[in-house]
Amino acid sequence: MFQFPIWVNSLIKLSLVAIPVGGLYGIFLLATATAPETTHIGYAPKQPVRFSHRLHAGQLKMDCRYCHNTVETTAHASIPPTATCINCHSPADGNGAVSLTAIHAASPDLAEVHRSWADDTPVKWKRVHDLPDFVQFDHSAHVARGVSCVSCHDRVDQMDVVSQNHTLSMKSCLECHRNPDPHLRPLDKVTDMDWVAPKSRLEMGALIKDHMNIKANQNCSTCHY
Repeated sequence: MFQFPIWVNSLIKLSLVAIPVGGLYGIFLLATATAPETTHIGYAPKQPVRFSHRLHAGQLKMDCRYCHNTVETTAHASIPPTATCINCHSPADGNGAVSLTAIHAASPDLAEVHRSWADDTPVKWKRVHDLPDFVQFDHSAHVARGVSCVSCHDRVDQMDVVSQNHTLSMKSCLECHRNPDPHLRPLDKVTDMDWVAPKSRLEMGALIKDHMNIKANQNCSTCHY
């Protein structure tokens, strides 16, 4: 009669621990992968400063790159330092004097910015578009090829509070990589939120002839490396 070796008893005991731990780990991965910050359309966290993109990028026509100044050269778009805000919103001292431009210097909405400037500590902005840690997205690689901010972030120039309007799922990335042409535009129009592509494909091709028909890499290692 066949008898299991004695070490099987240890294996059974180990499985009693490994199976629940593995199940909890799976639940953790599922919860992380489906967190609002990464997949939920409409996610719009409350920021420590009431900053309106509708006012700055929309009404005042400020270029995205003034605040997100590394988007053309690095993988990350960068969060603007307090010094960038102070260029326009310098606080007044006890005598009412300011060192730089003082737009709405006494506004309570700027209290956190002024505190950050005085204490030399960063404003704790909350990330809206947050990909999982195992996904590597390079902003400069996309912007330099004519992919607009609008393709992923939608019309932020129409948002008082920025929200996530696309799932940022692998499916949406692959759809763009398989057919990138509709997302391409002239390089000088990448941050132009109002730009509308011409209806004629011939005219469109003439506008973006230097980067039309890009064959985007679909290899897994493009994003997962």
